[in-house]
Amino acid sequence: MKLPEAKKLLERVIEKKVAVAYRHYHKEVPHRRNLTEPFYAGRYPQKAAGRLLRLLEELEANAEYRNLDTERLKIIHAAAQRANKIPKRNPRAFGRSDLLQGTTTHIELVGFEAE
Repeated sequence: MKLPEAKKLLERVIEKKVAVAYRHYHKEVPHRRNLTEPFYAGRYPQKAAGRLLRLLEELEANAEYRNLDTERLKIIHAAAQRANKIPKRNPRAFGRSDLLQGTTTHIELVGFEAE
């Protein structure tokens, strides 16, 4: 998908105009009429779409720095890996506390200038 198309899609997801299909973990996900793929279950992941939109803007800035044409920039690879867990404490009664593990994610995007 080209970079301007991807940015437009994520902006439409944030505005709740287009839903994202949930192919996995769709057991109690409601049906959506305005999906981009031919599938029945979907949601509007606004927080994730906002963060991905910020990453796409960073990819665009990197491409401009390297003198690439951002209109012809195509995303050829996207991957997400599980990162370190951040330990947090949840206070409980009698001076005890529970350990909570906050998960983080590494997202990798590769762009290529297509002809």
